[in-house]
Amino acid sequence: MQFRRITEQDADAVWNIIHTVIKSGDTWVYAPDSSREKMLDIWFEPSKYAYVAEIDGEIAGTFFLKANQPDLGSHVANAGYMVHPDFRGRGLAEAMCRFSMEEAKRLDFKAMQFNIVMATNTGAIRLWQKCGFEIIGTLPKVYQHQTLGLTDALVMYQWLA
Repeated sequence: MQFRRITEQDADAVWNIIHTVIKSGDTWVYAPDSSREKMLDIWFEPSKYAYVAEIDGEIAGTFFLKANQPDLGSHVANAGYMVHPDFRGRGLAEAMCRFSMEEAKRLDFKAMQFNIVMATNTGAIRLWQKCGFEIIGTLPKVYQHQTLGLTDALVMYQWLA
């Protein structure tokens, strides 16, 4: 596995991952029919540090880091991770998370917070806890799950410094 900053040449591969992940409407807040333009604008936003994960030269995942809040809250990073389904089960999400925590420290972030982890995404919750994140709150019925209706989401946090 290799991680590197995203480039414009990665747009097709990143869109393929994003589209594949959000179309189920069960883990991300973005509408399943979100346009390529909208999603790439979000992912390539200048305020983000976006990366791709490569396995054997193929882009298998993507993630970003950004300040969770502006100004006086900018020492806390936020992150989001997506793995193409063809590459799941290989430890990529954990590797991306661990790399992103080191990268966040390198970028001088002191903590990392996940603002909205779907309570139904039990695999991700277990993984984030394995990586040292704690559940610090529950947001009742904030997510419109495509098959389960209104569901809770969790806020997860870890001090990095």
